[in-house]
Amino acid sequence: MKLIVNGRTHVVDVAEDMPLLWVLRDTLGITGPKYGCGVAQCGACTVHVDGIAVRSCQLAVADVDGPVTTIEGLGTPEALHAVQAAWIAHQVAQCGYCQSGQIMQAAAFLDLVPDPSDADIDAALSGNLCRCGTYPRIRAAVKSAARALRDA
Repeated sequence: MKLIVNGRTHVVDVAEDMPLLWVLRDTLGITGPKYGCGVAQCGACTVHVDGIAVRSCQLAVADVDGPVTTIEGLGTPEALHAVQAAWIAHQVAQCGYCQSGQIMQAAAFLDLVPDPSDADIDAALSGNLCRCGTYPRIRAAVKSAARALRDA
């Protein structure tokens, strides 16, 4: 099976029903997406498939239709994505476990809603859980990233 992940083509020999999360982590060694709940309820495994935020723990690899982007492919150390830069500026991460999923969800959301209200942000990220409770910083970072993307 052929997958394009973070701009690179990979050929993987795995069962078609294997969740994308395990292909990414165990087969390709891409560890940004995290295993949280395994039932698509926490968002720690969020990646983009063809630009859409999806929960990779419940998506069978055979159902992947388009290029996959993980946190590792969202930006580069030299050119962070606006959401990544905002996360750093607002010191969002506490333990950090959920943050790659939060960032991926926020980036896909801002592609669709460039000028979100607090309610928009809360609704869009409600499926991404943060055990440390950094939600006020998450909201502030999303607002900052939205401004940066609009200004770019």
